[in-house]
Amino acid sequence: MRIRAVEISVGVFLLAGMLALLLLALRVSGLSVANSSDSYRLTAHFDNISGLTTRAKVTMAGVSVGKVVAIDFDTETYTGRVTMEVESRVNNLPIDTTASILTAGLLGEKYISLSVGGEEEVLADGDVIYDTQSSLVLEELIGKFLMNTVNQE
Repeated sequence: MRIRAVEISVGVFLLAGMLALLLLALRVSGLSVANSSDSYRLTAHFDNISGLTTRAKVTMAGVSVGKVVAIDFDTETYTGRVTMEVESRVNNLPIDTTASILTAGLLGEKYISLSVGGEEEVLADGDVIYDTQSSLVLEELIGKFLMNTVNQE
């Protein structure tokens, strides 16, 4: 009887460990089982979106308010098109809101930061953010810096 109790407790412990690993994997990957019906979609066009990935954060004032759901190439404007899902609690974004691709830290992950404008008309589901600032490419900056120092010598 004592061996049976030990086997059951080890089984429960292993099951709890597997559930904890599954929960950790879901949290790290950014996936969730929550319903996305309490959000709306916005689109923005960027000249350069290098390093931005789907499921990247969308923030306002440093607070996460959504995520990137799709990235593709617009063949009409020759720009990168980013589709974002923004939480419905942030439903009063003015139409002159700015979307910028920023980097978390020096070499960290890319995310989109939204800065509000001053217009009274607000963005709705499916609207486009026209005022955008593209991703800053570290290699281009280093190249410009090196070329500038070479030209000065």
